[in-house]
Amino acid sequence: MKKVVLGLLAIGLSSQMYSQIIKTEQLSEVSVYATNYKYLNELNTSEEVSVPVELLHRKVAGFNVKDSEFYQDDYDLYQVNFFIPEGTILAAYDANGKLIRTAEKFKNINLPKAVKESIDNRFPEWTITKDIYLVNYQDTKGASLKYKVKLENGDKVLRVKLDEMGNFL
Repeated sequence: MKKVVLGLLAIGLSSQMYSQIIKTEQLSEVSVYATNYKYLNELNTSEEVSVPVELLHRKVAGFNVKDSEFYQDDYDLYQVNFFIPEGTILAAYDANGKLIRTAEKFKNINLPKAVKESIDNRFPEWTITKDIYLVNYQDTKGASLKYKVKLENGDKVLRVKLDEMGNFL
């Protein structure tokens, strides 16, 4: 009796699966493009950057000037400030929403491995107390990444500048 009930239950449930009617509709063509992909590609390194910095970079790249409340057809250049507690980005967009340039400054973020190793090799007894990450991006020239690091060893203080590859400037 138990097998008969389970068999009827299985047949009853499986027959309902075929009762659904699937409608197919022709969708209109959609074109998706990234206006500011060059900006993200320039800042995309193999290193893991701080999550808030990465999120702010994506927000800058995805910002649409035409949807903002201050957009007017009269202006050719729009400067927009983006803020988080770790830093700021000043971005300049043209009238079409293309990112022209940025000036960025972040404090106390995760330094790239090459920068940390370079500091450890040259200053083995020193500790990193503060760091500043500076980015200058221009659409025509690309991105310039710099790190300003404050090192301490006891009562001695040293400030150094490095690029993204760990080269001292």
